[in-house]
Amino acid sequence: MTSPKLQSPALIQNVSAEPNPEWDQFLVNFFGQEQLPNSPLQPIFEPLHHPTTDSMFVIGQIGQTMDGRIATVSGQSKYVNGPAGLTHLHQLRALVDAVVVGSGTVLADNPQLTVRKVNGKSPARVVIDPRARLNRHHFIWQDDGVQKIWIVAEGTLVNPPPQVSLVQLPVIEGSIDPALILKNLFIQGLKRVLIEGGAETISRFLVAKCLDRLHIIVTPIVMGSGRLSFNLPPIEHMDQALRLEVKTHLLGSDVLFDCDLRNQRIVLNLVQDDLVQTRNSE
Repeated sequence: MTSPKLQSPALIQNVSAEPNPEWDQFLVNFFGQEQLPNSPLQPIFEPLHHPTTDSMFVIGQIGQTMDGRIATVSGQSKYVNGPAGLTHLHQLRALVDAVVVGSGTVLADNPQLTVRKVNGKSPARVVIDPRARLNRHHFIWQDDGVQKIWIVAEGTLVNPPPQVSLVQLPVIEGSIDPALILKNLFIQGLKRVLIEGGAETISRFLVAKCLDRLHIIVTPIVMGSGRLSFNLPPIEHMDQALRLEVKTHLLGSDVLFDCDLRNQRIVLNLVQDDLVQTRNSE
């Protein structure tokens, strides 16, 4: 499959970013060249450059302790990963069109979901919130010129904040089909998508076979309790477990497990007929 034509955004300078000329050059090459030149960043990020299953690329990212925890029992998670792991997350954000989280992540962490630790453009912010639990005052809704999408259950009455697009999708057995979410993002021109959390959201996309890749960043911490990284259907035999094809990379004291899921990723039927009700708040 040929790669979609790459757009070349201006190299957005973020005031809080540490100087990183190697990253800046990689970012320019990523959006400006069909073939990426060799660099230390190429092995990690090149898979995002060329979709292989269809016209979308979907990557999940989760940071966890060595015993598979992403937060304490109270939900506190800032920060599980070290500085290099956090930089990696911001690099991912700078390379995608949209970052997706569930409402639980917003309620627990109130994240900004912007690119700050490196230079680059912040992606569109998408929240999956079937029951419309969020209010108008979360950081994700800040009016910074970035596209914002609030996905709720079909028929839900909600008044979105200014400049926020409301997308209503059907709920089946308590959740919204990840494939349908991706199709609607595609319709809005969002083709590279980062599923950032939390555990329930990433698990649903994994079970639905909607991930091309999964980045698991393991930090050298043993928590002993807390919230688990995944919530998958129970299995009875080890041969039912998902065995992953992985490559590992050191990120400071953290270890990145780059999991290749292309062999199980479903093909999305990316057609205009899948458009559902979308409303832009004035």
